Parts: sequence; C-alpha cells; structure tokens
Amino acid sequence: MDILRIDDFNYPLPDERIAKYPLAQRDHSQLLIYRDGVVNQDVFYHIGDYIPSHSLLVYNNTRVIQARLVFHKSSGARIEIFCLEPLAPHDYALSLGSTNGCTWKCMIGNLKKWKSGSLTLATDQFELTAERLSTTGNTHEVRFTWRNPSLSFAEILDAMGELPIPPYLNRPTEESDKTTYQTVYSKIKGSVAAPTAGLHFTDQVLNDLRQRGVQMSELTLHVGAGTFQPVKTEDANLHTMHTEIIAVPRQTIVDIRDHVGHIVAVGTTSMRTLESLYFIGETLQMHVPQFAPYEGEHTLTTAQSMQRLLDYLDQTHQDTLHAETQIMIKPGYTFHVVDQLITNFHQPKSTLLLLVSAFVKGDWHTIYDYALSHDFRFLSYGDSSILFRR
Repeated sequence: MDILRIDDFNYPLPDERIAKYPLAQRDHSQLLIYRDGVVNQDVFYHIGDYIPSHSLLVYNNTRVIQARLVFHKSSGARIEIFCLEPLAPHDYALSLGSTNGCTWKCMIGNLKKWKSGSLTLATDQFELTAERLSTTGNTHEVRFTWRNPSLSFAEILDAMGELPIPPYLNRPTEESDKTTYQTVYSKIKGSVAAPTAGLHFTDQVLNDLRQRGVQMSELTLHVGAGTFQPVKTEDANLHTMHTEIIAVPRQTIVDIRDHVGHIVAVGTTSMRTLESLYFIGETLQMHVPQFAPYEGEHTLTTAQSMQRLLDYLDQTHQDTLHAETQIMIKPGYTFHVVDQLITNFHQPKSTLLLLVSAFVKGDWHTIYDYALSHDFRFLSYGDSSILFRR
C-alpha cells in the first residue's frame, strides 16, 4: 500500500474561523456547492435546488447523550467520567434502559486523583456510584450502580450528565447546546458527538425536499469520541480507525437498492454506514475491517449487495441490520453507494478530510481554499457543503 502522507491534508485554520456557536436559524448557514471541479455558493435553505427529484436522502437519526459525568471526592478533587460506549449490556438501548447497573468504556479526567475506591454522585432521587474495573490504553471500564430501580441509566444521564460538545470549541457546555447540538430528527440515544451535517436541516427544509419528490430514509450510527481522534502517524495508512456500531432498518436497504445512482448522504457518518453496507452484503460478515475496501476484487453491483442483505435479514427473521464498521475511506477508495455528500468543513489532517478527498478525487483544496477565502465558518457549528462525486 502506497504511503499516504497526512501532511498533504493540512491547511491553515485560524481559531477565529471555527464557529463557537451555531447561527440563530439553522438553515441560514452558507452552502458551498461543488460539482466537477466548479464551486458556487448559496444558503442552506435552498439545498433543494441542488438535489435532483426522486433522489434518496439518507440521514443518521442518532441522538447525543449527556455522556459527561462530574464527580467530586471528599477531598474536593473533580473527577470527570466521559461515557464512550456500553460494555455490559453491550447494546445501547439495553444499557441506557438498564435500571440495575451497567458497565461502560470511559475516558477519565483527573485520573491521578482517583487511585482507588468508588465515587458517588447523590441527588434527592438517587445515588450513583462509579467503580473503575480495568484499564486498556487511555480508556477505562467503569461500572455504574444506583439505588433507585425506577430510574434508567438514560434518565440518570439526562438528570446529571453534561452534553459533550467538541473539545475544539474551547468553552463549557451551555443550556442552548442541548437543543442546537441535536439534529431535528434525532431520536435513537447513543452518540457522544452529533452528526453535524444534519444540524442545518429544519422541518421546513425537509418538507420542501419531500414536496420536490426527494425520498428520505434513516439509519443509526452512534458517533464515538474516535471521530475527534487526530491522525498522529506520518503515513495515514498506519492510523487505527475506531469502530462504530450501526443499525440499518430493512426498509432503508430496500430504498438504497431502488435508488442506486441517486443517493445523497447527510454527513460522513451516513456515508461510512452506507458504504459499509456494500461490504457487509458482499461478505455477510457483520464487521467491516479498516482496509476491507482495498483488498481483493469487489464484483457485486450495489443492487446485488443490497439484495443479499435483504435475503439475510429475511432468513434470520430480522427487520434491522446490526453491525460494526471500522471502514477507512481514503484516496483511492471506490464508492459503491453514495452519489452526493452533504457535509461540514473538517479539521486539518483528519480522517474526515481523507474521506472528502476520496469523494472529490483529490480536489479538496479547491473546496477548502474557496471556503477560507469566502468567510465560511468551520467545524461542527460551521457552514455546510454539498459535494457531487467526481
């Protein structure tokens, strides 16, 4: 595999270009349009002008949980526990719905002050106890228990947790973030970061698209903290991609099969899920390894791969496909599913920028130079773009 220099995916991003807050009206963000090497701009609420009728718009319906818990030791030391993903029960819905305890993979802030023993967070309704079980790398296995069986873990997080806004915003979470850092269609709890391309949509924009003949389907990928993990290796191929859990309803797979050539992904999480589906259909293995797309020949058509998934669901009497993906979409990737991508502007030297570069056949500089020179706002709360696959 040829060396993929991460330094070739760097660009200057001044702090003042990072949007610290969203616009007052979501759909008034700027929209960059890229097609065949040509860049134009508009406002997001006109996005229907750039999506052909009878297209399929696919979005990620995950909802961000208030995953950051702050404990204080009797000494006054502040210990922050950031819940990343459930371990026992491993299923998000079961873990968040648990009423008698659960175990999560966590990151811990100020770990040196928590050498042993358990931590307690008490309210009038419950007493939450955290016990550290083991450590792997920079993450920890933490067992949570509480004394009120009428409360689920999701309700405890809602009551005591903080919404984990991105670290590059360099500010504390505010009450308004609980609304603005969720998409209007979010419903399945589990993410620790928002699928931010969807933050621009309003009910009015969605209704306008429906009236234009655009069909909509949803899927779920719970965004992990790994989405913010920078590429630290000089050769991006040596970077280890994080694994994320996906769930795709049977009807969405039917819709993909019936709209091949006209599929619009809302965000990189939808993109990664949609492209992963092709390889799951090809192998019927429920985990997509990082480099699966670059190994061997992939001769199935997209429609054939989707039909294999539908047959598998029918044979196993399931109406939702549950799987994991570690897919790395980088220059040289052959796209099988997605034709248009709606996405924000990503950090320098990130795997998300590699994905964008792959989609536009290396022409990402044209897009980012335009955005930087035309006062576009960057990252999670920033402006948007719609990219046509080259």
